[in-house]
Amino acid sequence: MKIATVGDNSTDVYLEQGETYPGGNTVNVAVNFIRLGGQASYVGFVGTDEYGAKLKKALAAKGVDISHLSTRPGTSPYTEITLDNGNRVFGKYDEGVMEHFFLSEEDKAFISTHDLMHTSVWSRIEHDLKDLRERGVVISFDFSDQPEHACVDIAMPYVDYAFFSFQEDSPELREFLRACWSKGPKYVVATLGENGSLGFDGETFVEQKAVPSPVIDTMGCGDSFIAGFLYAVLQGQDLKSCLRSGAESAAVTIQVKGAWPVE
Repeated sequence: MKIATVGDNSTDVYLEQGETYPGGNTVNVAVNFIRLGGQASYVGFVGTDEYGAKLKKALAAKGVDISHLSTRPGTSPYTEITLDNGNRVFGKYDEGVMEHFFLSEEDKAFISTHDLMHTSVWSRIEHDLKDLRERGVVISFDFSDQPEHACVDIAMPYVDYAFFSFQEDSPELREFLRACWSKGPKYVVATLGENGSLGFDGETFVEQKAVPSPVIDTMGCGDSFIAGFLYAVLQGQDLKSCLRSGAESAAVTIQVKGAWPVE
C-alpha cells in the first residue's frame, strides 16, 4: 500500500521550549502511514532555509519518498506554537514558498501511480482534483476546522474520503456530514478531539471513542487519525474498523512531543 500526500507542510516552532519539529497535515499523514506499515511519498515545496533542510532530512529518515519535494528560493512555512496543559495553541503562521504551490504534469503522473492521494484545505490544489480523479486517483481530503471554506464546494465532488475537525457530536453536525456525503464521498468523518470521532457512510452514523492514553502533546493527533483510517481503508476494512484504526493511531501520537519523533 502506497499513498501520495500532497501540499501543506510546516515547521512547528515551540516558543517556550525553543524547539522545532517538522510537520503539517500531509507530512504528518505520510510519516504515520509508514509507521503503521505502509509506504508514502510527499509532494510539496520547501524553502532554501534551515527549516526546509530539516524537513527533507527528517522525512527521508522516516522512509518517505521525497523525490517530488521541491526546494524553491525563499522561506519554508512555519507555525509558532505554545502549549496549554498539553493542548497546542497556534500563533503566527508564515506560509513561505507554499503560498505559490502548484502541481506539475510530472507531479500528477507520479501521484497517479499510488493507491491513494491525501491532501488538505491548506494545500491549494482543489482545482486539480477533477483532473486527478479523471486519472483514476482515489482522493482523501482534510478540510480541518473549515466547513465554510470555499474549497469545500469545489473539492467535495471529487473526494472519496472527507475529514473535518469539530469539538462534539450534534444534530447539526450530523446534518452537515449527511449533506457533504450527498456531494460524492464514500465516507465523511468528523474528528472530535477527546470526544472521539463520527463517521457517515450514506446510511449509518458510526461513533468511535478516543482511545485513552497519556497526553504529552496533541500536535498531529488528527493527522495521525487520518493515517490510521486510510491504512484500514486500503486494507478493505469497513467504516467502524477504519475509525478504530484512526483512534488507535492518534493514541500513539498524543504521547510524543511534536507530531512525530525526529531522529
